[in-house]
Amino acid sequence: MKGKIITLMCATALLSSCHIYKAYDRPEDISAEGLYRDTAIVNNTLASDTANFGNVPWREVFTDPQLQAYIEQALTNNADLRTAMLNVESAQAALMSARLSYLPQLSLTPQGTLTNWNKGEITTKTYNIPVSASWQIDLFGQILNPKRAAQVSLKQAQYNEQAVQTQLIANVANIYYTLLMLDRQLEITENTAEVLKDYVETMQAMYDYGNVNSAAIEQSRTSYAQVVASLSDLRQSISETENSFCLILNEPAHAIERGVLEEQALPSDFSVGIPLQLLSNRPDVQAAEMALAACYYNTNSARAAFYPQITLSGTAGWTNSSGAGIVNPGKLLANLIGSLTQPLFYRGANIARLRQARAQEEQAKIAFQTTLLNAGNEVSNALSLYQNTMEKVNSRTIQVNSARKAAEDTKELFNLGTSTYLEVLTAQQSYLSAQLSEVSDTFDQMQAVINLYQALGGGRE
Repeated sequence: MKGKIITLMCATALLSSCHIYKAYDRPEDISAEGLYRDTAIVNNTLASDTANFGNVPWREVFTDPQLQAYIEQALTNNADLRTAMLNVESAQAALMSARLSYLPQLSLTPQGTLTNWNKGEITTKTYNIPVSASWQIDLFGQILNPKRAAQVSLKQAQYNEQAVQTQLIANVANIYYTLLMLDRQLEITENTAEVLKDYVETMQAMYDYGNVNSAAIEQSRTSYAQVVASLSDLRQSISETENSFCLILNEPAHAIERGVLEEQALPSDFSVGIPLQLLSNRPDVQAAEMALAACYYNTNSARAAFYPQITLSGTAGWTNSSGAGIVNPGKLLANLIGSLTQPLFYRGANIARLRQARAQEEQAKIAFQTTLLNAGNEVSNALSLYQNTMEKVNSRTIQVNSARKAAEDTKELFNLGTSTYLEVLTAQQSYLSAQLSEVSDTFDQMQAVINLYQALGGGRE
């Protein structure tokens, strides 16, 4: 007896070394070192700082009450997020099914027979009411590994839901601020159109008095018409952006109520934390790792298929059939059977299945590493965009102030007769271009903050 116990213990240790029972561990060659680039240049942020902008609740990042209401609405109604939630429910059901595999399978199969013979003079009645049970002993991991795979698949579905949520929050914020940018550009262009319209009227009056020629009038009209034409493009962009916003909210297209660009305030002092935190903060990275873990357990299941299945089966019930006659009242019937099924002729199929599982596990590993590298690139790109736009905004402010002063001075010189109207138009167009670029730069800076927040896993709570 002791020899059998020792043999069983040795066999179990041997199987454990073959990974049949071993839980998933992250591969040692998967590293998060060096994922960030130039992390110490933004607002004196240190790369070794363990604080993380991605851990800030989204309501503290996006403080516009109207935007917060839209984000809440999107989190409730968005079709992609609702689909991701249903995927979680499906994974939960699959896990429940895997856990139930540990329990015996019970079945009730009552049978009754009515026999009439000797021209109906004699009738016999027999019955059999058995309850059958079958229980697979999980000695070689045939049940354990599918259950573990179902567990990590559930986690993968949950992380995918979080990834959809972080993407959704970032998309809502980006489109909302895009509308504010377009509103501001439309306002600037409308104001410029009014100025140019006054210029056209002034030039017409001067032409009537013979102070300017017809070429000056046509130049003023051309500039005015060009700016008015751009208003149509801006209004079309606003309409299309509103329609896209409604689609995210899962609503029919309609006008979107919103604030103004000048009142928006996004964080300007933040830390990106350490690269290792991407492994725990980024839902898409975690989902990719859970996909790798699921493939790992599928490989274990493929290995377990080479070993026998041990099943205990039993039947208990009542019957009045003794085989040789009818017994009333019925007697208790019970039996117990143990079976061992060893794969022989399916070995080739099992080898192919194991090779396929190993290949899929390697593919999942590559996908995990790629997802992690992409996450690091997104953080680096957002940091670079923020740094560059911050420098650009400062320069653009100088340009706008200079362009405004030039437009005012040129107009005064024209009134004094020392400047041409072409110089006035050129200065006004330069001022318009500088203003539009300043608004665009401000939006780029806001977008960099949103992209960085998403890249660090913000909004997953």
